[in-house]
Amino acid sequence: MLLLPRPANYHLNCQKLYQFLVASQKNCDQNCSQIVSISLEIDSIDPLALLEKLARPHQLNFYFENKSKAEAIAAIDAVAQLQLAGANRFHLTQKFICSCLKEIDIFDSSNHTFAKPHFFCSFSFFSEATADYPFPVATVFLPRWQIARQGDRCVLVANLPIEADTNIEVFIQQLWRKIHEITSIERSENEGNHFQREFSQVDVSSIARFKQAVIDCSELIYEQHLSKVVLAHAIDVQANTNFNLFNCLNRLRQMHPDCYVFSTHNGKGQNFIGASPERLISIRDRQLFTDALAGSISRGKTVAEDAVLANQLLQSEKERHEHRVVIDFITQSLQELSIAPQLLSPRLRRLANIQHLWTPIQAKVPIDVHPLEIVAALHPTPAVGGVSRQLACKKIRTYEKFERGLYAAPLGWVNHQGDSEFIVGIRSALIDGDRARLYAGAGIVAGSNPDREIAEVRLKLQALLKALI
Repeated sequence: MLLLPRPANYHLNCQKLYQFLVASQKNCDQNCSQIVSISLEIDSIDPLALLEKLARPHQLNFYFENKSKAEAIAAIDAVAQLQLAGANRFHLTQKFICSCLKEIDIFDSSNHTFAKPHFFCSFSFFSEATADYPFPVATVFLPRWQIARQGDRCVLVANLPIEADTNIEVFIQQLWRKIHEITSIERSENEGNHFQREFSQVDVSSIARFKQAVIDCSELIYEQHLSKVVLAHAIDVQANTNFNLFNCLNRLRQMHPDCYVFSTHNGKGQNFIGASPERLISIRDRQLFTDALAGSISRGKTVAEDAVLANQLLQSEKERHEHRVVIDFITQSLQELSIAPQLLSPRLRRLANIQHLWTPIQAKVPIDVHPLEIVAALHPTPAVGGVSRQLACKKIRTYEKFERGLYAAPLGWVNHQGDSEFIVGIRSALIDGDRARLYAGAGIVAGSNPDREIAEVRLKLQALLKALI
């Protein structure tokens, strides 16, 4: 008999798990397999360390962390996946998730928030790509291995196929072996190679061109063709060595503890990473939380200077208008889904190098509304697109000479019972070996000053570049 190190409560888990697998196997006929989702609580471990150890270049993976909430989740390899394009991508992704859930048997011995099946999604900003871009317009996958940590509690979710002729005892032994491999991995959050990289830089959308685009859009706004458009700027950098994804993510979470640190890998060698301050939606037990986050100014070098800048932001008619536009859009979009939003008190969202006007919004989600319906209704918000949305997006296509791809687009997860978390992929970079493309944007409204918008974009890009050094 094969002897393996066993997790806590092994005998209890093994007996119950064996019975579960036997029952699940009966659902298989000779020509099909069944997916079993097995959740087990394990000793606390850093999900980023697991991602570094287990991720393979040819596999999809996803990483999501909010250090301020003490939550992190890594999804590795795909046991089921779908990639597609088109305007109905959110609906088709929803159908795929619902269809998969009908074919999954669930075993949970953990009672953990992040137990049971989670589907990880990434959508591009536009529903169709106009240029060669390494990520599909839409990707959704059920991971083979999912590791999540919340506070000091950690859960492993294994989503594995089982067939009519699977040897259950061998299946369990292989699972325990994998658990032992996983629980033997650890890495300090402060580890990693820290050295000064050398960069060469090439603008893909020059500052001069960006400034002219701001001027042109300001004229359109003055002529009342639209009230806001968000223009992005991108720079390409090349390092003297390949970027280390895990070191970059580790630095991002240390430098931006109040942001969502994220990464998604396309299985072809490219990663899209970032530290986003913007939550699109968070749903727990049918309770929805979303953010109106628009209007910004830099942080001060001293407490006094910081307070002066914050007051300027709060008093700025231009920034307050930009913020109000986002609030109105979100509330109207939710109301169209028969969701009644409640606005919390407006406040400042202070990050490491920038501060924003922020109004949290919450609501109860009707049982017949799927999270992806809300994502589809909200994307793109005026904070990353503009108003009117259709015309603003048309102008973005005109003035931006690069493919946005996953920049400013929804990335996140949906679980088996409709809980969900999606962020907006801003303050982000596309990494490919020793090359990286960094993205940042600014909202153009009436009264926008081109030089100030350029300064804002440079501020955002500089913060991201520091994580890659």
